[in-house]
Amino acid sequence: MANNEYEKGTEPMKADTKRIRRSSSRLAWKIRWLPVSALLALPVAASAATASADGPPLCQGVCATAVVPVAPGPAEPFGVTSGPRGSVWFSEDNAIGRVDQRGQITTYPIPSAHARVGWMTVDQSGGVWFAERFSGKIGRIMPSGAITEFNLPTPTAGPQGIVFAPDGNIYVTEQGANAIARLNPTTGQATDIKVPTPNSTTQSGALGSDGAIWFIERSAAKVGRMTLDGAFTEYRLAPGAFPNRIVAGPDGALWFTELFGGKVGRITTDGALTEFPVGGGPVGIAVGKDGQLYVDLFLGRGVDRINLQGQVTGHWDLPGAVGPLLITTGFGLDIWVTDGAGGKIYRLTPYDVGRP
Repeated sequence: MANNEYEKGTEPMKADTKRIRRSSSRLAWKIRWLPVSALLALPVAASAATASADGPPLCQGVCATAVVPVAPGPAEPFGVTSGPRGSVWFSEDNAIGRVDQRGQITTYPIPSAHARVGWMTVDQSGGVWFAERFSGKIGRIMPSGAITEFNLPTPTAGPQGIVFAPDGNIYVTEQGANAIARLNPTTGQATDIKVPTPNSTTQSGALGSDGAIWFIERSAAKVGRMTLDGAFTEYRLAPGAFPNRIVAGPDGALWFTELFGGKVGRITTDGALTEFPVGGGPVGIAVGKDGQLYVDLFLGRGVDRINLQGQVTGHWDLPGAVGPLLITTGFGLDIWVTDGAGGKIYRLTPYDVGRP
């Protein structure tokens, strides 16, 4: 599969990205080409929730800040994760960015050319792992900035989600190979385990409370489960649901987004499925430090907060966003969102407490 085909799979909706990009072209151009400096942060207004859960009061004023990464050329931030050194780490095409609590950005170039870094996560030792979508590798960057890359079995693997398993291996969902790779991080040895459904567009990944790897089959409209010995179970969604990201919830279930279905789904480890309507094209999903789910909206250009009963308990706009993608927790109760097509990342402070 060619590189441009990966891009169609890894971006949630290419046609809509282009449509939105055209409608916001002037704004995106101005933001992307601001003068290069250590950090350019643009405060923007964000609407607060109409409903509130128990806890601190929700933010009602300027709740989001758009941060323009500093990279050697225009960047399209994709992956994002909280990581070591009290920082948030994010991808910049062929580099990794780190923003600290003072708002200073440090950039680390990737050794492999044309890596197109996507998904990111952090391990227990503080190493930040990332998927190189175009080079067929995954990488690890340590707090010192030292980078190690690991080859996957298929050069055109198109790696996506990265999951750390209790057997000591790392499992990588591979869009291009239609497989899940099992990687031994000590030896560097990797093996592909084929997903049963052909051309499923294997995406995302999470470790379930049952010890299995749960993942998304975007084109097949399925949620998949794989035991560590390679046994698969697949659960069908409505045709055209276009599922995107999956996380392990604090309730022991798996939660995932359906971009075209306009839903957030919950599936238990024994396969019981419940779906909740969420407008705006849900894509990224993360568990907040308040125990609720945060979902970014690709078409709605905002963030919804959802409780474990599937109710929307908060909403914040991301003014100026073009196509929000991935989402993570950050400093305190903050939430961070990447906007690849807009060339920036957002820091959202959903509560009035602990705000800068």
